[in-house]
Amino acid sequence: MKIAAYNYRDFDEAFYFNKFAKQYNVEIVPVKDAPSVENAMLASGCDGVSVITQPVTEAIIAEWSKAGVKHISTRTIGYDHIDLEAAKKYNMQVSNVTYSTGSVADYTVMLILMCLRRMKSIIKRAEGMDYGLPGNIGREIKDLTVGVVGTGKIGTHVLQNLSGFGCKLLAYDPYENPTAAALAEYVPLEKLFAEADVITFHTPATPGSFHMVNADSIQTMKDGVVIINTARGSIIDTPAFIDAVESGKIGSAGLDVIENELGIFYGDYKYEVIGHREMSILKDLPNVLMLPHMAFYTENAISDMVEHSICHIIEGKSII
Repeated sequence: MKIAAYNYRDFDEAFYFNKFAKQYNVEIVPVKDAPSVENAMLASGCDGVSVITQPVTEAIIAEWSKAGVKHISTRTIGYDHIDLEAAKKYNMQVSNVTYSTGSVADYTVMLILMCLRRMKSIIKRAEGMDYGLPGNIGREIKDLTVGVVGTGKIGTHVLQNLSGFGCKLLAYDPYENPTAAALAEYVPLEKLFAEADVITFHTPATPGSFHMVNADSIQTMKDGVVIINTARGSIIDTPAFIDAVESGKIGSAGLDVIENELGIFYGDYKYEVIGHREMSILKDLPNVLMLPHMAFYTENAISDMVEHSICHIIEGKSII
């Protein structure tokens, strides 16, 4: 079997692609660039392609189909960057992966603590030799209520991590699970928004989660609420969110994702205009940690992502 790996990275993924290619007896065709119409034919003769969070359009899928590709596997949990209707049209299988839940769960707790302790302000001021106390007083998590929206594998792992801090835990998910229920009180989303001091999101990008955080829902939240998003940018209505941060309604935020990030992460844009106004605004706010979609990025997760992507192509596992 032959697999083309797009966005192939020598500095981290190459080791795992080589390891699992030998283990599963497949040939890997490394393509360092993101998928495009121009480079689609590099997958000629391949049974499948492995991609990351870069746009996979109908035009690209059509070219892959001509090249004989039968399977698109994304090395990510989310798959909203793939045109699923086009994949169906060309009889293309599509799969996503799972990976170590500790990667995102640990990162989430780190962001919560950094926001509560005003770490962005402390670090930036210390870089300028300002070691003063005014404006840097924090809060202790044991005194707060934390709401976890989405209690799948990652959200439940977040609850497990938080359970040792002594804070009150609330949870919302259309589908309750016993492990999460043993750690947190399941409540309606409206109640969670109204009562939580910290709200962290772990839901997929779906029509139901689109702009779950908007001007109206933000007004139902506590003044000074802390918002954490390591899931998908589409959960938050970004302009309304910025207004709420500037007004003080949202006290601080840790954002690893943002709407319309496709094509920006993971490039180097020093001294360039990135073309994303909201990202530029959020990056400069003193109480917002705007980070480049790296919650997943651990050795464990990269190993899982590469292995599962290869296995799903071999097995013909498809979500459509």
